Amino acid sequence: MGSTEDLDYPQILFQYTNGFLVSKVLFTACELGVFDLLLESGEPLSSDAIAAHLGSSPIGMERLLDVCVGLKLLAVEMTREGAYYRNTEISNLYLTKSSPKSQYHIMMYYSNTVYLCWHYLTDAVREGRNQYERAFGISPKDPFGAMYRSEEEMLKFMAGQNSIWSICGRDVLVAFDLSTFKHIYDLGGGGGALAQECISVYPNSTVTIYDLPKVVQVAKERFVPSEEHRITFHEGDFFKDSIPEADLYILSKILHDWDDDKCKQLLAKVHKACTPGGAVLLVESLLNDDKSGPLETQLYSMNMLVQTEGKERTPAEYSNLLQAAGFTEIQVQRTGKLYDAILGRK
Repeated sequence: MGSTEDLDYPQILFQYTNGFLVSKVLFTACELGVFDLLLESGEPLSSDAIAAHLGSSPIGMERLLDVCVGLKLLAVEMTREGAYYRNTEISNLYLTKSSPKSQYHIMMYYSNTVYLCWHYLTDAVREGRNQYERAFGISPKDPFGAMYRSEEEMLKFMAGQNSIWSICGRDVLVAFDLSTFKHIYDLGGGGGALAQECISVYPNSTVTIYDLPKVVQVAKERFVPSEEHRITFHEGDFFKDSIPEADLYILSKILHDWDDDKCKQLLAKVHKACTPGGAVLLVESLLNDDKSGPLETQLYSMNMLVQTEGKERTPAEYSNLLQAAGFTEIQVQRTGKLYDAILGRK
């Protein structure tokens, strides 16, 4: 490793300082529909043509497009008539609404909700609590009441979570062989994308999505095909209501929303309901044992501070929570992607 003299600290700090500018460019290009228009056009377009189609100023659009080229989200071709822009493979795959792997919805959720909470990060650090009250005038005592403060916000959140599982779901489901578990409960399964991945990977299994009544209703109407009989629904609040018996319980990005006491409470209920020989699968972004990284997980943990009551944890911390609830034979599998898997058996 080089000496400190080898590090260009001003450049590193410049990149970090401008990180929020980069994210806003990405959010704005998605919101305006730049990538969708270029996909639909089937050919490169000039900045003037894009501006006219999307109802924006030619000056503003040209600057936005040029930054997207710098970020490698667009490519530019110089002709005698001027610059013509087209999508890159990345933007076609992940930033257009019509793509099966589209991340558009999670981008919009970050832009319109997460970003506003992060405006009060300093307050969150000082106070140690989420910032829904400052950002939206909503009580911080019920994080999901705040997240689901309107049907529009709930749809945005559910669609965003679905988009994540479209690119990460299979990795966590094949981290362990789950084929022996026939009756699976997906606690807090939301829009059902992980459940749909599960029955695709394990066609002999059935999955019940357990979530709040209003979430279940939207999942049925908007996200899970009615003809898919291997996915069923259970309405309730798993902290307050009973949890039915199953062979496997999936808790994907659930425990990171809550403090240790709430996690122990939920896992104890899951252990009690679980059939002998059954298991629980935790899907979370894992910190290193010494919490030195990964950077993405450290940032997610900060996001838990501004939005929830929880945090990201190390494998040992999740193992301790599982052991306290009675689970044994705990295995950890890092996927090399955004989310990892932990399996505990009863």
